[in-house]
Amino acid sequence: MTHSERQEDVARQAAQGGVRTNGAGANGKTVVFPAEQALVTDGGGRIAPLAIGYETYGALNADKSNAILLCHALTGDQYAAGVHPVTGKPGWWEAMVGPGKPFDTDRYFIICSNVVGGCMGTTGPSSVNPATGRPYGLDFPVVTIRDMVRAQAMLIDHLGIDTLFCVAGGSMGGMQVLQWAASYPERVFSAMPIATAAKHTAQNIGFNEVGRQAVMADPDWRGGRYLEQGVRPEKGLAVARMSAHITYLSEAALQRKFGRKLQDRSAPTFSFDADFQVENYLRYQGLAFVERFDANSYLFVTRACDYFDLAADYGGLLAQAFKDAKTRFCVVAFDSDWLYPTSDSRAIVHALNASGASVSFVEIESDKGHDAFLLHEPMFIATTRGFLEAAATARGLRASA
Repeated sequence: MTHSERQEDVARQAAQGGVRTNGAGANGKTVVFPAEQALVTDGGGRIAPLAIGYETYGALNADKSNAILLCHALTGDQYAAGVHPVTGKPGWWEAMVGPGKPFDTDRYFIICSNVVGGCMGTTGPSSVNPATGRPYGLDFPVVTIRDMVRAQAMLIDHLGIDTLFCVAGGSMGGMQVLQWAASYPERVFSAMPIATAAKHTAQNIGFNEVGRQAVMADPDWRGGRYLEQGVRPEKGLAVARMSAHITYLSEAALQRKFGRKLQDRSAPTFSFDADFQVENYLRYQGLAFVERFDANSYLFVTRACDYFDLAADYGGLLAQAFKDAKTRFCVVAFDSDWLYPTSDSRAIVHALNASGASVSFVEIESDKGHDAFLLHEPMFIATTRGFLEAAATARGLRASA
């Protein structure tokens, strides 16, 4: 089933009325909130009906005290573990989620949903606009990180969970973690914002704008109406992914992996073919990305990150966002991450300290750059396991058998 076919199926479910939940299947689980439960966005838009695609792992205990919400990064989705139904590859946090892993599915009930504006079962620009019968395209409301979190809260309510044992995520997922702690402090027992920031810098915004312009410059973008015309701006989206992917790595990692090594040749071709291995790698990343992601969704989720500025919602004082917070925090940074450098995490920690929150901070030494949180990093795995064990003890959660 394609992205657009999935969204059309969801729209048909919503038309039948009432909140509906699909069981697990090839496309995961979906809950559909009808028009009377519309999501009203920060920008004044209205998303109705609202479908949320999600996955769960493990079992919810009797008192519903072991639920963990995982928030995915920019181009992630609900498939944190297991086999991704589109790519056939392992989930984006396979190293962290599963029996005996830090997010232990023998002990915790793990929830992960696709963000609003996405393209894996949650309503986004590729969804059918009920007012027109056509894909939303650019008629979809511009969404914010807070809108994403509001939608997640609707899902958590639907699942009958009052308080989340933990909310965790990296990058854009970390922004959602911070927003959860600010918007719903009484519902978050512990929080792990990882490799993230409380606001985007001019450099962050600049990189995102390069990606958006690459998409919109593709002749097949067609003003965002490409789905109706049976085309896709694959070249523009691939270039956007290539540009962004460089920011997820470190110079040391690129040099170690590729250096100036040539790709399947002994000498330069004196052409614009992919002579270097790093060129070939980036082209592969771009082509693989367009197979699973919607171009308009890329515009919307990058814009949501750019608009994120948590302190601005609290009079310019980040500490006010966490005033009187009872949530236990563990903030994690990686020393080679230049997209969201350690200074961004320290600013979060300082604000949490100023608010009187319980917070621990770890900067992990790694040469893998921003993407280190997605990879097998022993110190990160140990940090996560230790924080969750301590929080579970404080919460009174029993250890897994």
